[in-house]
Amino acid sequence: MPDTHVLVERQNQDQVAHYDAIVIGAGISGIFMLYRLRELGMTARVFEAGTNVGGTWYWNRYPGARFDSESWTYGYSFSKELMQEWDWKEHFSPQPDTLDYLNHVADKFDLRRDMQFGSTVTSAHWDEAANQWTVTLDSGQQATSRFLMTAVGILSAHTLPAIPGRDSFHGPAYHPARWPHTPVDFTGKRVGIIGTGATAIQAIPEIAKQAKQLTVFQRRPNWAAPLHNAKISKEEMDAIKSRYEEIYAHCARTPSWFIHEADPRKTLDVPPEEREAFWEKRYSEPGFGIWMGNFRDILIDEDANTAVSAFIAKKIRQRVKDPAVAEKLIPKDHGFGSRRVPLESGYFEAYNRDNVLLVDVIHDQPIECITPKGVRTAKQDYEFDILIYATGFDGVTGAFDRIDIRGTNGVRLKDAWMDGPRTYLGMLSEGFPNMLMVLGPHTARGNIPQAIEHSVGFQTGMLRFMQEHNFTHVETRPEAVDDWTQTVIKAAEPLLSSKVDSWQTGVNRNVEGRTVRRVLGYNGNGVHFRRTTDAVAKGAYKEFVFR
Repeated sequence: MPDTHVLVERQNQDQVAHYDAIVIGAGISGIFMLYRLRELGMTARVFEAGTNVGGTWYWNRYPGARFDSESWTYGYSFSKELMQEWDWKEHFSPQPDTLDYLNHVADKFDLRRDMQFGSTVTSAHWDEAANQWTVTLDSGQQATSRFLMTAVGILSAHTLPAIPGRDSFHGPAYHPARWPHTPVDFTGKRVGIIGTGATAIQAIPEIAKQAKQLTVFQRRPNWAAPLHNAKISKEEMDAIKSRYEEIYAHCARTPSWFIHEADPRKTLDVPPEEREAFWEKRYSEPGFGIWMGNFRDILIDEDANTAVSAFIAKKIRQRVKDPAVAEKLIPKDHGFGSRRVPLESGYFEAYNRDNVLLVDVIHDQPIECITPKGVRTAKQDYEFDILIYATGFDGVTGAFDRIDIRGTNGVRLKDAWMDGPRTYLGMLSEGFPNMLMVLGPHTARGNIPQAIEHSVGFQTGMLRFMQEHNFTHVETRPEAVDDWTQTVIKAAEPLLSSKVDSWQTGVNRNVEGRTVRRVLGYNGNGVHFRRTTDAVAKGAYKEFVFR
């Protein structure tokens, strides 16, 4: 095998290095994939657009950025030594600590020597005759590999608002996913933020503490629930470390790899007083309990969802002093939990501050354009020193669409997925041999690192199978893709979320062509997904064609 250690960071463009595998992305997925590929004795190169490891936690440096999953369930579980030596500082880790953790992992396992940073992959083309992929970077550099691993993340393709004059603003303008590496000082500044999604819900309370004036432009409100974060003492961390095996075993038995499990009762079967007390308890607890640990029918039954939505709306009215502002912050177009629920720390209380103004751009003041000085609505001009576009992401398939990926007969992946993704288990796509996707569309998600470990484990298990049988080519059978696509669609049908526009259903008004809902993830039980993949492996991967 060639020695990849002597490769310079940037090769001359006329040199084309060859690897057993190329990995796109050095986030949580890419880091773990590289670790497992090395175990298989494969040469690998990770190409990363950023200047360091971290993925989501490298790019998203905005104020308030942190986990909404319990830290001690979010880390890698493949190394007991790593688990025992790392101390999480908070129950829901802030971005700087999480980035420190991923840098620690990269250093501990000496992973950087097989990574190339500042390298954006612009295309990946399959060469049928050579049985390999040719990858091209933005610099023009090329490399080839037998296998292509996409570790691009489900929320990495950020989107800017489709508003006239967007680039005309004379002051600094930021997207949370492209936040500066140095802190932004809002002291004494007039700040405008467009969007009230998950990133804005985390950032607004922090910015409000500094800014002279913060104006929030809201298109549609989102449900949110308290995070209830806290520091982790040494004694508590020691206790967590002693229970890691138990904690991760429990997560593996839950539908989404979290510690939370749905209450087996139906909402309306529970007496109103008892139901209210249950919700009060869940609302006062840390994490996703109010969403994932709620009654089992709130995400599928309209009446049950109406009841829990009324409870959350009541909590918003209690927390926001101005009744008119509170009503603006209560969603009317979707029920609680039918979009991913952001967890917040003082979000609703931020609107009680004298320096925070909420502008409803749908019912009151539509935005007409961005001006050199700020934002013009149908009613007035707002002047700002800083603008923030918290306008989200082109979820799941967006990162794939931004790379010119071409498979058999030169078919573009973007075209193949135009009417919706077609994959088997969310890991291989029909017509794209030797391309393995970590967290691709139609795979099970939830607690992301645990889903990643499972996905990478399945894929590298298949690679080991191929090594043992001297196979160099794999693709999925069309009938397996058909079956899995129908399984994914059927699993989504009962969910109220499938009737709501969101990044999870592929709708994004800031992206051309993103107006029709598509099923982008496997929304069935994660336990079923794990059993399915285990059965495929035990059955010698009959759903795939090898040669």
